[in-house]
Amino acid sequence: MSLKLHPEIPKWEYRQRAENILKAVGIGDLVDTYPEKLSGGQQQRVAIARALVAQPKLVLADEPTASLDSKTGRDVVNIIQKLAKEEGCSVMLVTHDNRILDIADRIVEMEDGRLQ
Repeated sequence: MSLKLHPEIPKWEYRQRAENILKAVGIGDLVDTYPEKLSGGQQQRVAIARALVAQPKLVLADEPTASLDSKTGRDVVNIIQKLAKEEGCSVMLVTHDNRILDIADRIVEMEDGRLQ
């Protein structure tokens, strides 16, 4: 559905792009599954796919590991990192999860509304 926001992408490409990006995030076999049938981790993977399917230059990720267990959260950020590098896009990730900071190229901390 997010491809409809990009008039430069032909409609005939929608399905193939969607299938390719879902395979890249590890849920290609769930392409025709309704959202309510997906687990929290699978829904996060769909959100990543939706953000990357149009090959943007910048992805803004707000708490991408929220409400995920540590393993699934790690999987999600690894997928974001891998696909961002493959697609040549930058990712700005906002998180309170210190366990995933090791994937960052740069860390900027904010406290009380001020950059530290």
